Amino acid sequence: MGDYEHTTDVRRPPEEVFAYLADVEHLPEYFSGLEKAWSGGGEVVNVVANVEGERYEGTAWMHADPDAKSLRWGAERASGYHGELFVTGIGDEDSRVTVTLHTERADGPGIRAGLEQTLADLKRILDGSGTERVG
Repeated sequence: MGDYEHTTDVRRPPEEVFAYLADVEHLPEYFSGLEKAWSGGGEVVNVVANVEGERYEGTAWMHADPDAKSLRWGAERASGYHGELFVTGIGDEDSRVTVTLHTERADGPGIRAGLEQTLADLKRILDGSGTERVG
Protein backbone atom coordinates (compact mmCIF):
# COMPACT_ATOMS: atom_id res chain seq x y z
CA MET A 1 0.00 0.00 0.00
CA GLY A 2 1.30 3.46 -0.77
CA ASP A 3 0.42 7.10 -0.45
CA TYR A 4 2.27 9.63 -2.58
CA GLU A 5 2.27 13.41 -2.78
CA HIS A 6 3.93 15.81 -5.16
CA THR A 7 3.62 19.56 -5.72
CA THR A 8 4.53 21.94 -8.51
CA ASP A 9 4.10 25.67 -9.04
CA VAL A 10 2.85 27.11 -12.33
CA ARG A 11 2.73 30.62 -13.72
CA ARG A 12 -1.02 30.81 -14.30
CA PRO A 13 -3.88 32.10 -12.13
CA PRO A 14 -5.61 29.37 -10.08
CA GLU A 15 -8.91 29.75 -11.95
CA GLU A 16 -7.22 29.03 -15.30
CA VAL A 17 -5.27 26.09 -13.89
CA PHE A 18 -8.36 24.52 -12.34
CA ALA A 19 -10.48 25.03 -15.48
CA TYR A 20 -7.83 23.24 -17.55
CA LEU A 21 -7.50 20.36 -15.08
CA ALA A 22 -11.26 19.91 -14.62
CA ASP A 23 -11.74 19.26 -18.36
CA VAL A 24 -11.34 15.48 -18.70
CA GLU A 25 -10.42 15.76 -22.38
CA HIS A 26 -7.12 17.42 -21.33
CA LEU A 27 -6.03 14.40 -19.25
CA PRO A 28 -4.10 12.62 -22.05
CA GLU A 29 -2.08 15.81 -22.66
CA TYR A 30 -0.24 15.45 -19.36
CA PHE A 31 -0.97 11.95 -17.95
CA SER A 32 1.59 9.54 -19.33
CA GLY A 33 0.05 6.32 -20.60
CA LEU A 34 -3.42 7.78 -20.99
CA GLU A 35 -4.34 7.65 -24.68
CA LYS A 36 -7.93 8.97 -24.53
CA ALA A 37 -10.32 10.33 -21.94
CA TRP A 38 -13.83 11.63 -22.40
CA SER A 39 -16.84 12.30 -20.25
CA GLY A 40 -19.36 9.52 -19.87
CA GLY A 41 -21.83 11.87 -18.20
CA GLY A 42 -21.87 13.04 -14.59
CA GLU A 43 -18.66 11.96 -12.86
CA VAL A 44 -17.99 9.03 -15.22
CA VAL A 45 -14.82 9.24 -17.31
CA ASN A 46 -14.20 6.79 -20.15
CA VAL A 47 -10.51 6.02 -20.62
CA VAL A 48 -8.15 4.17 -22.91
CA ALA A 49 -4.77 3.73 -21.26
CA ASN A 50 -1.57 1.75 -21.36
CA VAL A 51 -0.92 0.55 -17.80
CA GLU A 52 2.41 -1.21 -17.34
CA GLY A 53 2.40 -2.37 -20.95
CA GLU A 54 -1.19 -3.58 -20.79
CA ARG A 55 -3.97 -1.83 -22.72
CA TYR A 56 -6.87 -0.87 -20.49
CA GLU A 57 -10.26 0.36 -21.68
CA GLY A 58 -12.82 1.18 -19.08
CA THR A 59 -14.29 3.77 -16.82
CA ALA A 60 -13.06 5.85 -13.97
CA TRP A 61 -14.67 8.66 -12.03
CA MET A 62 -13.71 12.27 -11.39
CA HIS A 63 -15.39 14.76 -9.10
CA ALA A 64 -14.60 18.45 -9.59
CA ASP A 65 -15.26 21.02 -6.85
CA PRO A 66 -14.81 24.46 -8.44
CA ASP A 67 -15.29 26.33 -5.14
CA ALA A 68 -12.46 24.42 -3.47
CA LYS A 69 -10.49 24.13 -6.74
CA SER A 70 -10.08 20.43 -6.10
CA LEU A 71 -10.49 17.22 -8.04
CA ARG A 72 -10.96 13.69 -6.72
CA TRP A 73 -10.71 10.63 -8.96
CA GLY A 74 -10.40 6.89 -8.95
CA ALA A 75 -10.68 3.76 -11.04
CA GLU A 76 -12.49 0.50 -10.49
CA ARG A 77 -9.36 -1.63 -10.36
CA ALA A 78 -7.96 -4.03 -7.80
CA SER A 79 -5.15 -1.56 -7.07
CA GLY A 80 -7.45 0.67 -4.99
CA TYR A 81 -6.17 3.61 -7.06
CA HIS A 82 -7.57 7.04 -6.23
CA GLY A 83 -6.27 10.54 -5.77
CA GLU A 84 -6.91 14.19 -5.08
CA LEU A 85 -5.61 17.38 -6.61
CA PHE A 86 -5.73 20.86 -5.11
CA VAL A 87 -5.02 24.17 -6.82
CA THR A 88 -4.11 27.07 -4.53
CA GLY A 89 -3.17 30.60 -5.41
CA ILE A 90 0.29 32.04 -4.89
CA GLY A 91 -0.43 35.73 -5.15
CA ASP A 92 -2.77 36.69 -8.01
CA GLU A 93 -0.95 35.23 -10.98
CA ASP A 94 0.64 31.93 -9.90
CA SER A 95 -0.69 28.61 -8.62
CA ARG A 96 0.47 25.62 -6.64
CA VAL A 97 -0.83 22.20 -7.74
CA THR A 98 -0.65 19.44 -5.13
CA VAL A 99 -1.52 15.86 -6.05
CA THR A 100 -1.93 12.96 -3.65
CA LEU A 101 -2.30 9.37 -4.83
CA HIS A 102 -3.22 6.17 -3.04
CA THR A 103 -2.72 2.69 -4.41
CA GLU A 104 -2.56 -0.81 -2.99
CA ARG A 105 0.39 -1.51 -5.28
CA ALA A 106 3.79 -1.36 -3.64
CA ASP A 107 5.86 -0.07 -6.62
CA GLY A 108 6.89 3.17 -4.93
CA PRO A 109 9.66 4.33 -7.29
CA GLY A 110 7.59 3.73 -10.43
CA ILE A 111 4.53 5.43 -9.04
CA ARG A 112 6.55 8.35 -7.69
CA ALA A 113 8.34 8.78 -11.05
CA GLY A 114 5.00 8.74 -12.91
CA LEU A 115 3.54 11.33 -10.57
CA GLU A 116 6.59 13.56 -10.92
CA GLN A 117 6.50 13.23 -14.73
CA THR A 118 2.79 14.07 -14.82
CA LEU A 119 3.32 17.26 -12.84
CA ALA A 120 6.40 18.18 -14.90
CA ASP A 121 4.32 17.81 -18.07
CA LEU A 122 1.50 19.84 -16.53
CA LYS A 123 3.94 22.60 -15.57
CA ARG A 124 5.44 22.65 -19.06
CA ILE A 125 1.99 22.95 -20.66
CA LEU A 126 0.59 25.56 -18.27
CA ASP A 127 3.73 27.68 -18.00
CA GLY A 128 3.61 28.05 -21.76
CA SER A 129 6.99 26.51 -22.44
CA GLY A 130 5.39 23.71 -24.45
CA THR A 131 3.63 23.81 -27.79
CA GLU A 132 0.26 22.63 -26.47
CA ARG A 133 -2.64 25.04 -26.45
CA VAL A 134 -4.17 25.71 -23.03
CA GLY A 135 -7.89 26.33 -22.73
